[in-house]
Amino acid sequence: MPSTDPPVKPTDRQTRRTERRAEMVGAAMDAVRRLGPGVSVADIAAQAGITKPVLYRHFDDRADLHRCVGLEAAALLMARITPQLQQDREPREHIRGVIDAFLAGIEEEPQLWRFVVHNPGEHTPGAEVVDDVRQTIASLLATLLGGRLRAAQLDSGGAEAWALGLVGMVQSAGDWWLERRTMSRAALTDYLTTLVWGGVAGVLGGAGTAPSASLRLLPPTGTGESDG
Repeated sequence: MPSTDPPVKPTDRQTRRTERRAEMVGAAMDAVRRLGPGVSVADIAAQAGITKPVLYRHFDDRADLHRCVGLEAAALLMARITPQLQQDREPREHIRGVIDAFLAGIEEEPQLWRFVVHNPGEHTPGAEVVDDVRQTIASLLATLLGGRLRAAQLDSGGAEAWALGLVGMVQSAGDWWLERRTMSRAALTDYLTTLVWGGVAGVLGGAGTAPSASLRLLPPTGTGESDG
């Protein structure tokens, strides 16, 4: 028989400990924003107004702190991307929205992105968080692509592989752009959308698309052009 015991509630001490840990993660994120991805634990402790020994009472080690910061940074990025994935729109504009949301996220928080992805001292925890984010986005994209393919009565078996490939390509291009800024975000979004849509339109066989859609550079976001 199922247990009739009331659920165990966290004690005030446990709640306060959780709150303090969250405060320290917030301080770590602020320190990264201010000092860059090479920030030290001492810098993070100073930002939180505590000493390193006190900081380590709340985290197993630097990798644990790094992972917590990474999860919060990933949540900020997903908060931008998920609404774009959930909108009902034409496939090409769906792709554009997701790409631009990702680029906007790393543009808004460049130091956090570098800290999570490229901090050489903590590559494994950072890579783990990024892999989780990439898999989450790819899974949502795969569902979207698979649904479009099945609606067109086409084979959807490659949807997950295509989604992972698209996410990896956009991430790599985003890294390149973040360091060089040789073009605007709108221009990079256009270039990537044109490339991605060319492949998707080819798989869909042009169903519901203009004949030249896969070859045409899209106008900057906000022009109001709609798919025909």
